Amino acid sequence: MQLNFRRQGQGRPVIVIHGLFGSLDNLNGLSKSLSEHFDVIAVDVRNHGLSPRSDQMHYHDMAEDILRLIEQLQLERPMLVGHSMGGKIAMMAAGLAPAAIGGLVVADIAPVAYTQARHDEVFKGLQAVTEAGCRDRKTADEVLSRHVNIAGVRQFLLKSFVPYNRDPWRFNLPVLFHHYRNIMSWPGVSQPYPGPVLFIKGGESDYLLPEHQPQVAQQFPQARAKVIPGTGHWLHAEKPQLFNRLVLDFLAEAS
Repeated sequence: MQLNFRRQGQGRPVIVIHGLFGSLDNLNGLSKSLSEHFDVIAVDVRNHGLSPRSDQMHYHDMAEDILRLIEQLQLERPMLVGHSMGGKIAMMAAGLAPAAIGGLVVADIAPVAYTQARHDEVFKGLQAVTEAGCRDRKTADEVLSRHVNIAGVRQFLLKSFVPYNRDPWRFNLPVLFHHYRNIMSWPGVSQPYPGPVLFIKGGESDYLLPEHQPQVAQQFPQARAKVIPGTGHWLHAEKPQLFNRLVLDFLAEAS
């Protein structure tokens, strides 16, 4: 599958990978910041943004998409930066082809399976917007607010809202719902990735916890961690300057 991407800057290649319900625009602030020092390739993962649709949403498949893009663009050991689901895609790509990946930044996700459903109300809200046939963002926000009460989350979701479309979302909602268990799961990497890895945790988030440390160490023995206090899962949006600085400093050191 050939992913949609946006490329900017010069230097060592860095691929930026967004999370569930997102698009390459979600980490645009990071991409712009990094492009002053690196060749930045931001992608829409499959079933998101302008990338192709597919019935499959397994991490092996999504990681293979990234590895094919590396081959397509003839990138020399790029570093990968991923948030949430994008972090898992990055980790899987490194596990499948460790020699092809120069390093990882994983934002607020662990290499583990999450058993608790975290997006039930989001799915209900997104489906409600679809069924209501909303024609503008204000109406869509009103419908979505009946299920999602955090304005920042609604704002994020509505970035992918396309008015006047029969399918009003830039992500493949039916497939994401069908494969939600796969997205929350983690098959593990077949061999430890020996390269440099930085995990960045939102201080108030429960996605990356101390009890995950054994799995992190087993799969990514060179991993280190940073915590951004006072942030949740959307740490890159809540404290963008600090997040961008941590990523830039790590990538500069690992280059």
